[in-house]
Amino acid sequence: MSSTAESPRGVANPLRRNVAIIAHVDHGKTTLVDALLRQSGTFRSNERVAERVMDNTDLERERGITILAKNTAIHYRDLLINIVDTPGHADFGGEVERTLTMVDGVMLLVDASEGPLPQTRFVLRKALERGLPPIVVVNKIDRPDARPQEVLNEIYDLFIDLDAAEEQLEFPVFYTNAKAGTASVDPDVPGTDLQPLFEAIVSHVPPPAGSPDAPLQMLVANLDSSDYLGRIAIGRLFNGRVRIGDQVAVCKLDGRVQATKVTKLFAFEGLKRVEIAEAAAGDIICLAGIEDITIGESVTDVEHPQPIPPIAVDEPTVSMIFGVNTSPMAGREGTYVTSRNLRDRLARELLGNVSIRVEDTDSPEQVKVVGRGELQLAILIEMMRREGYELQVSRPEIVTKEIDGVRVEPVEELVIDVPEEHQGTVIAEAGERRGTLTKMVNHGSGRVRLEFRIPARGLIGFRSKFLTDTKGTGIMNHIFADWEPWHGAIPSRATGALVADRPGPATAYAIYNLQERGEIFIEPATPVYEGMIIGENSRTNDMDVNVTKEKKQTNMRASTADEAIRLIPPRRLSLEQAIEFINDDELVEVTPSSIRLRKKILAGNMRPRKSD
Repeated sequence: MSSTAESPRGVANPLRRNVAIIAHVDHGKTTLVDALLRQSGTFRSNERVAERVMDNTDLERERGITILAKNTAIHYRDLLINIVDTPGHADFGGEVERTLTMVDGVMLLVDASEGPLPQTRFVLRKALERGLPPIVVVNKIDRPDARPQEVLNEIYDLFIDLDAAEEQLEFPVFYTNAKAGTASVDPDVPGTDLQPLFEAIVSHVPPPAGSPDAPLQMLVANLDSSDYLGRIAIGRLFNGRVRIGDQVAVCKLDGRVQATKVTKLFAFEGLKRVEIAEAAAGDIICLAGIEDITIGESVTDVEHPQPIPPIAVDEPTVSMIFGVNTSPMAGREGTYVTSRNLRDRLARELLGNVSIRVEDTDSPEQVKVVGRGELQLAILIEMMRREGYELQVSRPEIVTKEIDGVRVEPVEELVIDVPEEHQGTVIAEAGERRGTLTKMVNHGSGRVRLEFRIPARGLIGFRSKFLTDTKGTGIMNHIFADWEPWHGAIPSRATGALVADRPGPATAYAIYNLQERGEIFIEPATPVYEGMIIGENSRTNDMDVNVTKEKKQTNMRASTADEAIRLIPPRRLSLEQAIEFINDDELVEVTPSSIRLRKKILAGNMRPRKSD
């Protein structure tokens, strides 16, 4: 889509700039937005503002990652700059694809030491496909291991690799320290503020194209909801004007056209939404009062309904079965425990999340949820448990499809950064999972960067093993690359499970005697039930154990009879680790206060035996 002043569509509003900040996870996008907001005078001088102010959900703050794309607007001179902060993790790519429809330029942020990583490639490819002009920002220039010149060369290589147009290669480059809020055009001359960056947005990002006098056209790219106003559609006006009280038509995804009325209209002002009476082409706005509107639909003129083509989103590649909690402890800790509650919550998630699908299964108590990756589904489960839901989930499975009669599976590009002494272990582990080493770079800093192509199946359970192998020092990132013919069997977890054989509270005496059998996941006094997994067996087979056994009392009184027993601290599994740990015959039981592992078939005498 051309957005120059000479284009036949013309400039919608010369005083607007719409720009998205794109980058790999943890390269400093949200911190940079903080600094832009501060230096544009958005906050009062005495206003208390949290760090990473755009990451406003509990989960985003805890994990330090952006999960949902968010809008803000800042004033610079007489211009209004709309900024969209996008997620940096590949699993939330659906958020990125939507937000790029709202903007006319992108600011690509790259870490001065790590350089471009897989997600950088993904978001940049999407931006270049849309013909958006980029501004390159090399961030964290203050890092002791910063290598700005080499990183810039890597960025040029990436642009050429992605078939960037000639004019897209003529991007301005800035070197920033987002934490300190400085930018400069020379890595050796530190900046004093972000003024050069503001100037680049004004001069390099074109004003939005479109015509305020043409029939109304707005594409819904995001949704929000309010207890008072109902559903709020967020998107960009491509053409026309809209006022409060206007009759508009919503072009649904199935081709229907629905007439409705605009009851409230909002624009972004800093982090707040402000009510406005009217908006014109080029503005990013929120419309309230339109029932059942969803992402990808168009709001158009009643007399000339011309929908905008909906957003194309990459296909999901990982599926999990979400079911009603059927364990003996079901209903004790959660508020929402029925299949109706579960389906209603997933239906709500579908409204605002374009990159997941929900499919029915043979059982009315279970649904199949298909998403971009383990992390995306784990975040969804974590959000549900915090809202009071109880559910049980299966091991993630890979979505396969048939192309020309050949069964194909998704293959990921995996980039690993590890200290030199761990590279052999990591290469061997990736090789076992059908990974092929495609590139190896040693920058001479004691760390090696390894690049693999690996089936997405091979990555299930890989992260926790990888962190153990590298003693927590390794960094791994991966992104969907392509569909390839089935790569053959990949070994699953090599160890068996320690499974409780009766209900009751776990005792310290029983745990003490089981410690030598493997790693224990629970503490003394934890209530257990038959079929619950209480630890990892050091051998390959599953083992039924009595973890509620108490020490028999004797009438002998010896000085050493009741020495304090020493327990090894249990291995506490987070939600993602639990999902990675389980095998096909196991489930994770998730409640607001507990994460338990269990066998699908609880009764020990009903479970098929695995031979040693």
